[in-house]
Amino acid sequence: MKTLELPKTPAVEVEDKSFRLADVDPDATEPMSHKYDSKDKAQPRLEALRKRLCQLQELLYAEHKRSLLLVFQAMDTGGKDGAIENLLTGVNPAGVQVSTFKAPSLEELNHDFLWRIHAQTPKKGHIGVFNRSHYEDVLITRVHGLVSKDVCKERYEHINNFEALLTSSGTCILKFFLHISKEEQAERLQARLDDPAKTWKFDPNDLKERAYWDDYQAAYEDAVRHCSRSDAPWFVVPANHKWARDLAITEIVVAVLEAMNPQPPKPDFDVKAQVIG
Repeated sequence: MKTLELPKTPAVEVEDKSFRLADVDPDATEPMSHKYDSKDKAQPRLEALRKRLCQLQELLYAEHKRSLLLVFQAMDTGGKDGAIENLLTGVNPAGVQVSTFKAPSLEELNHDFLWRIHAQTPKKGHIGVFNRSHYEDVLITRVHGLVSKDVCKERYEHINNFEALLTSSGTCILKFFLHISKEEQAERLQARLDDPAKTWKFDPNDLKERAYWDDYQAAYEDAVRHCSRSDAPWFVVPANHKWARDLAITEIVVAVLEAMNPQPPKPDFDVKAQVIG
């Protein structure tokens, strides 16, 4: 991979265990490599990035040697679905696999917590997207007392080893925590109740989980502290403003793919000798 120089975005790469989630403003829209203060002004840049993403994805698919795994985590209403949809606009679906991890089934519970995750990792040439992920097993399980903090610490090590295995096998990993404020979550939940077209998204259990807000913030902070490494970094993305969130994520993904510099295979035949009749 080329030397990675990330563009300036509001997203914060977690680099050590001194990271504090409270230091990241979920309302932030700066800095940006390009100056924007609204969705309309940022749209041309986003469209250019999407076009380049499509080109890079095609090259990655053609090269068929490496893969890219994008992990998305957030509080309820944090915007995972919207961020993924915006990122993948125009991308060839044949080269993408999106996986969602809900509560584990009985079969999955009869195996280790990473068993169901490994089967969904992207194959060579593909972009894999996790909408929720293996991190649920150090988040919701911790918040609801299903596992102890000591077990979580063991799982951090298992997760780091698992991700190291993937990276050594040719999978580049980027992890995004979409960071919204508690006030923004309240507005988004209310919007789902007020708009009949969005009410289907509302789950009364979201209100129960909202009561654990501080516990989830602590769990996320510990997870990103312990499991962010140079070869599988966590980015905390301010996500109160959806346009800035989408731009930041797309800037990072495109920059990483540019650094990967995928190349199509050379033909194993004489191109000039081929005559189309």
